[in-house]
Formats: sequence, structure tokens, C-alpha cells
Amino acid sequence: MDAADESVVSSRDGRGGLVVRTGIPLVDVYLEFLGGRCRPNTVLAAAYDLKVFFAVVAGAPDQVRPADVLAFITAQRTGRGGDRALQPVGLAEEPGGVSAATVRRRLSIVSGFFAFLQARGDVTANPVPRGLPTRRERSRPGQGVPLVRTVRRLPRILAPAEVDALTGALRTRRDRAMVAAMVLGGLRRCEVLGLRLGDLHAAERRVFIAEGKGGRQRLIPVSGRFFAAVAAYLNAERPPGAATDRVFVVLKGPRRGQPLTAKGMDVVLSAARRRAGLDHATCHELRHTCLTRLQGRRGAAAGCAGGCLARGSADHDRYDRARGSLDRQATYIVAAYIAGAAR
Repeated sequence: MDAADESVVSSRDGRGGLVVRTGIPLVDVYLEFLGGRCRPNTVLAAAYDLKVFFAVVAGAPDQVRPADVLAFITAQRTGRGGDRALQPVGLAEEPGGVSAATVRRRLSIVSGFFAFLQARGDVTANPVPRGLPTRRERSRPGQGVPLVRTVRRLPRILAPAEVDALTGALRTRRDRAMVAAMVLGGLRRCEVLGLRLGDLHAAERRVFIAEGKGGRQRLIPVSGRFFAAVAAYLNAERPPGAATDRVFVVLKGPRRGQPLTAKGMDVVLSAARRRAGLDHATCHELRHTCLTRLQGRRGAAAGCAGGCLARGSADHDRYDRARGSLDRQATYIVAAYIAGAAR
């Protein structure tokens, strides 16, 4: 069967672990390896990206050459490779190639796959070039031109008035507490949903993240307003007989008392955005809002933002650039807003 005809199939093993299959034997071996060191969403994303790659290249892994990889890049960016239609880069654009960021991510997955095969001895070399050589290559090895250039975009964030409008449109104390965790603590969606009752250190105004991105644990400071919102939710709305220690649970229906899912949180935010008249306010934008403001504070900003980020210094630079952009807007008095939020 041709690789292009295969689909990604996911299931659960006897221990509840994710099992992903694409029908390409070496790819399935790699996905099983990833399953032991990455999160389920990462494994699924890798499976889909590898499926796309081999649908375009249409060859066995040991037959892939650098020319195939370069042709894949062209096909992804132009949408003219193979018989498969590619999604447009923007909603208003004609169907065509995918964004440069998507191509770059897929190349990273493909490169990791072939590095795995090279370590196993299935291939002699990784066919994904590290970059295109330049005239300076002899004097500065490894400083070639990247295969894909991407724009370093500023994080999209919410103005204080938009945060207030979104919060006012939320209908339950639970929802307001979840949004507060992202706006005031910089937590990711998965981190909010993964919070357990024992992770909340109200006396210290800190939250323990047991399973952060990349498996990192961290203890981060959060405004007292978040803990006040959580306390109101726990006292008035959380079902007392809930069998889980997850903080945020379903409040109504047949799943009442069970952990809230990512889909459930997205439904809550989507409805609140619509009621507030906002065209944007995703979970990640709420996190960006918090981190951009923290970078604008003096003194403790570096430590607080570093703890919330759990990333490298390049991300600090990114939020610094966003902060500088905000400072040029006279109506955007973030420092005063954060100072009020911290009380």
C-alpha cells in the first residue's frame, strides 16, 4: 500500500497509554519511541507531519534523499507538489501552500525521525540538510542559510479592557478562576486543567506545576486575586463528592464532577468571546498577556517571567520586543494594571 493512502490511527493500550499507527513500519517504531519521552499531543503531531511528508515524497524512508526533502519544502510552500491540496496560509487566502512556520515544524519532525533511524543503523545519513552553504561556510562552519526562514512575530495579547470584558462575560466562578490562572499566572491550558488541589499553595501565593511543557516542573508566584477566585469556586460550585482531586471539573450533566477537558475549556472561552464581542482571546493569548506584562515590570520581572516561561532566553527577548511595542501605545498602561492585579 502506498504511504499516501495510510492514515493516522490512535488507540489506547492496556495501561491507558496512547498508541499511534500510520501503517509505515519505521514511522510506527519511531512513534512508539516518542511515546516514552513525549506527551500524547506531541506524538500525534509527529505522526501527522510524517504522514504528510511521506504522502508528498511517496518513497520508503531508506530511499529518501536531500533532493526529496528540498522538493517537499517547495511543495509545502507552493502547494503545487503531488495531488494533495494543502490548506491556505491565512483564512482569506486562496488554497495553496502552508505557512513557513508549519514547514519548519515539519522539517524538525522529519529530521528527528531520520536521526532516530541513523542511530538505529537503518540509514547511513540524515537526508535533511542543516542549511544551505554560503561563501562564509569555510571560515564559519555551520553558519549556513536556514532552509526555511520564518518571521519572529510578536505575541498577540489582550488589552486590559479586553481582559475585563472577557472576565465579565464568563458565567461561572470556575471559568473566572481558570482565566485568572492564565492571565495572572501565565499558565498554559494543559497546566490549568492539570492542576490538583494539592498544587495550590495559597499561603505562599504559589502554584506548583507538576507536568509542564517538556516534562518540566516549576513553582510559580500568582496574584492573590487568582486564589480568591479559586476559593469562591471551590466553596460555591465544585461538586463536594467529586472523585478526582483535579481542581477544575465539569459542573453539570452526566460528567459532573469529572475533570474538565481541553475541548470543554475551548467551548467556555469561545462562548465568552462571543458574548464579550471579542475577535480573539485564546488560552495562549491569555498566557502571552501575562508574560508580556511581567517583562515590563521592574525588579522581579526577570525572575517571575522566567519561572512562568519555562523556556529559553530567546523567548524573553520576544516578550521584551512585545513590551516595547506596547509602551508606544499611550492608552496601554500595563504597569499600572499589573500593579493593581498584584494587590
